[in-house]
Amino acid sequence: MAPDTFVGWMTDIQQRTEVTLAACLPRIQSEPALLHEAMRYATLEGGKRVRPLLVSAAGALTGADAETLLRVGAAVEMIHAYSLVHDDMPCMDNDVLRRGKATCHVAFGEANALLVGDALQTLAFELLATPFAGVDAGRQLHMVQLLARASGHAGMAGGQAIDLDSVGKVLTLPELEYMHLLKTGALIRAAVLLGACAGKALEPEAEARLDRFAKCIGLAFQVVDDVLDCEADTGTLGKTAGKDAANDKPTYVSLMGFSEAKRFARELRDEAFAAIDGFGAPAQRLKELADYIVARSF
Repeated sequence: MAPDTFVGWMTDIQQRTEVTLAACLPRIQSEPALLHEAMRYATLEGGKRVRPLLVSAAGALTGADAETLLRVGAAVEMIHAYSLVHDDMPCMDNDVLRRGKATCHVAFGEANALLVGDALQTLAFELLATPFAGVDAGRQLHMVQLLARASGHAGMAGGQAIDLDSVGKVLTLPELEYMHLLKTGALIRAAVLLGACAGKALEPEAEARLDRFAKCIGLAFQVVDDVLDCEADTGTLGKTAGKDAANDKPTYVSLMGFSEAKRFARELRDEAFAAIDGFGAPAQRLKELADYIVARSF
């Protein structure tokens, strides 16, 4: 039986996601042992698992199988973990702290960190391509395409490229929004759509409203991240605070200021709520997650 409260539900999904990830990742006892240890180090025991939570919450709209949702959520989380490993490397953001511990390249060396990212990405697609209960081959192929697009040049990797090219520049609000729709928002949107795809098919109009929710909450997530980078300390964040300002990166705070950035995050949350109002009670967890994402700082 699913927990009644949001906190209870969230804790349950987080714990079950951890178990699923631990089971899907290669064992340290098998060779190459160092690579496998580093993959587990980068993925387990850290993070809020927001993307797997979104997968499970969206799956509730379409009656998806709970175990299928956990495996889909694990695949998305592996993509997220790989992106963090690569983003932290000296050739990218050159950070030494992630999720309250040394970054992967600090703990295992740059070459191993590069391989960890590669291995996590391919393992995610292997997991997503394995047959799921209640998901036919055509639907599953669409799910693989969704994750691939969100991860590549038209999504996360493309957004990171724009981010690297924007250091020291002043972007307009539409330019900043486009960058983060790719860099952060694409994988969050994919998590929501993948969860819904794991169950019964939605009508096109309903799917479009769900995608609108996902777009809004993906941007809100980044706005709050920008605020936290300036307002929270390193201990709270689990990563180095103030890195964006130190690296002269354009952010919502640098463009809009604190008050306007916070207002914008709340506005995006309200737009996300409106997008899924017609779904009724099954959308409760998605709305609670939207609140949780925005309330991380204010």
